[in-house]
Amino acid sequence: MNPRKHILFLLIFTFNSFFNPSMAYPRNVSFEFPFLPLQNFTLLGDSYLRNGVAGLTIESDVPSSSAGTLIYTTPIRFSDNRTNSTASFSTRFSFSIVSLNPLSSVGDGLSFFISPENHTLGSPGGYLGLVNSSLLTQNKFIAVEFDTRLDPYFNDPNENHVGLDINSLNSIKTADCDSVGIDLRTGISFTTWIDYNHDRRNLEVFLTRSRSKPDHPILEMDIDLSSYFQEYMFLGFSASTEGSTETHLIENWSFKSFGIKHFNPRINDPHNVTDNTVVKTPPVYDSGNDNFRKKIGFGLEVSGPVCLFGVLVLFGYISVKKWRSIRTEMNIKSEVTRSPREFSYKELKIATNGFHSSRIIGTGSFGTVYKACLLASGTTAAVKRSVRSREAKTEFFAELSVIACLRHKNLVQLLGWCVEKGELLLVYELMPYGSVDKVLYQDPDDRGFLKWSHRYKIAIGLASALAYLHQECDKLVIHRDIKASNVMLDANLNARLGDFGLARLIDHNKSPVSTLTAGTVGYLAPEYLHCGKATDKTDVFSYGVVVLEVCCGRRPIDRETGGQNTVNLVDWVWRLYGNGNILDAVDKQLDEEFDEVEAKRLLMVGLSCANPDSEMRPPMRRVLQILENEAEEMMVPPVKPMVNFATSLPMSLEDLVSSSSDDDEPEEGSGSRKTSDSTFEIYIDGSRE
Repeated sequence: MNPRKHILFLLIFTFNSFFNPSMAYPRNVSFEFPFLPLQNFTLLGDSYLRNGVAGLTIESDVPSSSAGTLIYTTPIRFSDNRTNSTASFSTRFSFSIVSLNPLSSVGDGLSFFISPENHTLGSPGGYLGLVNSSLLTQNKFIAVEFDTRLDPYFNDPNENHVGLDINSLNSIKTADCDSVGIDLRTGISFTTWIDYNHDRRNLEVFLTRSRSKPDHPILEMDIDLSSYFQEYMFLGFSASTEGSTETHLIENWSFKSFGIKHFNPRINDPHNVTDNTVVKTPPVYDSGNDNFRKKIGFGLEVSGPVCLFGVLVLFGYISVKKWRSIRTEMNIKSEVTRSPREFSYKELKIATNGFHSSRIIGTGSFGTVYKACLLASGTTAAVKRSVRSREAKTEFFAELSVIACLRHKNLVQLLGWCVEKGELLLVYELMPYGSVDKVLYQDPDDRGFLKWSHRYKIAIGLASALAYLHQECDKLVIHRDIKASNVMLDANLNARLGDFGLARLIDHNKSPVSTLTAGTVGYLAPEYLHCGKATDKTDVFSYGVVVLEVCCGRRPIDRETGGQNTVNLVDWVWRLYGNGNILDAVDKQLDEEFDEVEAKRLLMVGLSCANPDSEMRPPMRRVLQILENEAEEMMVPPVKPMVNFATSLPMSLEDLVSSSSDDDEPEEGSGSRKTSDSTFEIYIDGSRE
């Protein structure tokens, strides 16, 4: 091919690929996944991929509420207005619904859905992860549900059925699984086929324990889905639980669509004429200009490749110039194996009104937190914008890689992230009441609304989160910065632990490695200050300080009233306990309106966790059991134990501690950390060292 024609062909092909969607995606699609690869799917909510099997809800032996979605990343064409054709499809997948307590802890079920949106995620419980509990008509979908709980609100026939849902969880038609001898709750693997034939306007659902397709469908319905199809739709699975140990697994999946006709403008355009209707006139050549034309043609043929080479050199120069930022993005994307949604920079910029100062809700050494209004979902969120420094990148990557793998009701949920245009952005759910620190100290006129029941619930919620991090994750997660300003409060005043910028992942059977001590003065365990080794016990110490702070309404290190001397909260409470007056430590702002039994239990838990001897501190699972009155309290000595360390510290105090000021903590969203030049003081045995 002539070089000039080659370049022209490439330009035309590129233009059509970008601006003609019909060339970007195939008309009829077929795929088969014996196991599910991560690169082909988007994971939302509590969903995860492990060894090629997708889990849609949390795998836990403790009853919990959960919702998750798995979406095939590439959109599928379901209709074409130019050819007036609609797709038929056939899909097959194997799934299992497993429960540790199948007789008493079941629900709610899973679904296969087709939706115009690629971020479909609903609420836990009877909403099957398909619709939001407060916006029942927002999400549009065609779904086949496999329901294991009878929900009268959605007119379910029983707790073991299949149903066809269109834009609502009130099924158009249902079928009883008992009629074919199937109990979805048994935990065994089932295989289902869902076939829709547009020509016959018919939908069939087959369900069996074996791998062979049954002769008769369990659910069959004459229906025309073309009015619900948009040109491009997304496929996926969703599931949910509510107070249940049920886990929903997708083991394999195949899909095939057919019936979309190919668009041929010569056939479909009635104004086109055939070649036979055109009179072809042979070209006329001027022999006098033949040599001139040959020279021009030769010149263009030579200059064409030269110009192309010049374009490639320029493109290479620009690519090399941008390589560093692209490499950073690729590294982060490859490391985060179970990340939530990746936002575009443009979307977050619009959501924060161009990162306008009026949207700032918190600042710190890491950067700034902005309130964002996400247009796609209509929800508000908190966007953490990291400063452009090497340390900020390290914290950003640590926080993303750690929290992206975590799912717990008492953790601030990470909604997404963005690494683009040199920006490092994390998107969290918005915490309307801000941090515990803010409620206790920065709004003195409103302190009364944090009643005793709220404070006790905060202590339980934070204990539940730490028990999950320390004992229930695949790897031990050490937070390293447990403090009141990193414990957020949601709309129901539930505690949500945030800010995982200092967190570390450690294998359960490995010893911690010494590092530079990081954290906040007043919350750091004495052995951590001395040895620089962060363990789950150092998190327990910080938890004990937070519990005492919430109960007493006093900072970990505070000034004496009307004096200049500082008071260590742990020492102060321990002295009251030794004198038999421990209830005197309860916050006076409560005006004696608190449960004395709970208050004593909470103060004793705080002291046992803040014990200077790390071996005497209880594990967080035991703490949670004590607070829920399921285990006996720990024995606490009346005098605070003394712990002796060598007189010389292994590193300077400037290297050891990154302290945090009390100002400029975020009001909403995730917690922040801000360094200051505040005085560093260590209290071990009641005296200042």
